[in-house]
Amino acid sequence: MTEIVLMSDPQVAAVPVEECGEPLVDVRRGTPLLVDERKGQDAGSAFAHLRSGVLDRLCTAQQALPPGLRLLFVEGYRPPALQRQYFDEYSGELRAEHPDWTAAQLHSAASRYVSPPDIAPHSAGAAVDLTLADDTGRELDLGTRMNATPEESAGACYTEADNITTEARAHRDILSTALATAGLVNYPTEWWHWSYGDRYWALATGAPAARYGAKELG
Repeated sequence: MTEIVLMSDPQVAAVPVEECGEPLVDVRRGTPLLVDERKGQDAGSAFAHLRSGVLDRLCTAQQALPPGLRLLFVEGYRPPALQRQYFDEYSGELRAEHPDWTAAQLHSAASRYVSPPDIAPHSAGAAVDLTLADDTGRELDLGTRMNATPEESAGACYTEADNITTEARAHRDILSTALATAGLVNYPTEWWHWSYGDRYWALATGAPAARYGAKELG
């Protein structure tokens, strides 16, 4: 993909899913990842789970980082019902700000920030929101807070945004290189969102099908 394709694009939904059956595993058990507990209050600690194949690739990416840097894991799996809640809430905010927009415009704009529930990589355990930290666990500057909306950040949440500092750009490049080399793909409107095995990954890499579909935890 040479231009930004949003999650709402029909191309993404058209990718078939050939579920491989990999389990959701807890990233806090026996891995080198730092885990941020800012979402630790969710039922069953769903946030700390990923498909095993995604976790393997994150561990590979951690090994590729320069000395003194760590991946800081913030959120992985998101139950389908919670994904729908997030999408509906953000769509509602946009609707209030842009009452003249059509339903299609709202759906597309919302998908810059929250994936439509029917194709969401997080609900397949295929996506991770993460950033960089140093060895002490201090979060590094990557230009915006994680989960900053396009409106809030004036577009600086876009991975290739040019309205960030040189230091933040360097950190984004380090993160991107390690994760891409390990086989994950980025959602270009969110520098922190990376995935493997989902429909968006399949479209970006030319894979014939996604490996993971939506899944319930437990």
